[in-house]
Amino acid sequence: MSKTVHLSRRKLLAAGASLPLFGILTRPSSAAEFNYKLATGQDPTHPVNIRAQEAINRIREATHGRLDIKLFPANQLGSDTDLLTQVRNGGVEFFNEAASILATFVPAAGIVNTGFAFPSYDAVWKAMDGELGNYIRTQIAKTPIITIGKSWDNGFRHVTSSGRDIKTPDDLKGFKIRVPPAPILTSLFQALGAGPEPLNFNEVYSSLQTKVVDGQENPLPIIATARLYEVQKTCSLTGHVWDGYWILGNKAAFANLPKDVQEIVTREFDRSANDERADIAKLSNSLQAQLTSKGLKFLEVDRPAFQQALAKTSFYADWKAKFGAEAWAELEKITGKLV
Repeated sequence: MSKTVHLSRRKLLAAGASLPLFGILTRPSSAAEFNYKLATGQDPTHPVNIRAQEAINRIREATHGRLDIKLFPANQLGSDTDLLTQVRNGGVEFFNEAASILATFVPAAGIVNTGFAFPSYDAVWKAMDGELGNYIRTQIAKTPIITIGKSWDNGFRHVTSSGRDIKTPDDLKGFKIRVPPAPILTSLFQALGAGPEPLNFNEVYSSLQTKVVDGQENPLPIIATARLYEVQKTCSLTGHVWDGYWILGNKAAFANLPKDVQEIVTREFDRSANDERADIAKLSNSLQAQLTSKGLKFLEVDRPAFQQALAKTSFYADWKAKFGAEAWAELEKITGKLV
């Protein structure tokens, strides 16, 4: 029996020796030169992930397989705040991040979340594709991360509730509402008399289900794809802030890519940004009917009344001081005077 074993080993060694050396040592022709990760916090069905995957596929094709990006949706690689740390230290090369969360690291990014600042999408894209967007990108580029192309759309945020109807500013008094770990959103609801509870997105559903909080605020596509209608009864169309997404890149990892690959990455993510913006615009028009059919009741509100209530507080003056005169001037070029 021992002979058989020894003979088998000799045969295996001999067979291995007969293989061409390059067949053992070289990388398979199909292997990518760069293997990167893109993390997101959204459900796989959200337009962010659908359009990001399309960009990834086009990048792979256009680079002839040199860059292979793997998509990790729904906080698979960690919470939003965890992932922001990972993209900073290079553990994740790309990360789709809401401006509201990014503001915890780059405060200027949060200026887009100024309460009741943008009256419409025309104003939003004029700002984000113009001087305000350029200002924010410049501030982000001073850190270990950069923005890859233009801003994507998260949407106008609305308040949902499991019990209390939110129709007027007074209805927010003492209302325990989940907000992202974003100082400006915490400040906004504090100014309006609510009780904001900062929580990462992966904790939202369970917190609503167990009544840790009474409500939350998010754009309609998030409310739909995260199935928040299952644990909420009403949605007040406050549109209190607009929030965007940035495709962020680890600066060193992006710099390691050849120039032509960098250009392809930016081009294809920008193409998907435009597609995703169109998706969110369509969903904003169709989701109200879909969510109503799932049992969510929609409430119209007097948005000017909320803005007037906010203007009576120190909210705008406080945030103008925090963002600085230069950033605030860029914002007011689009919104008009807020203070």
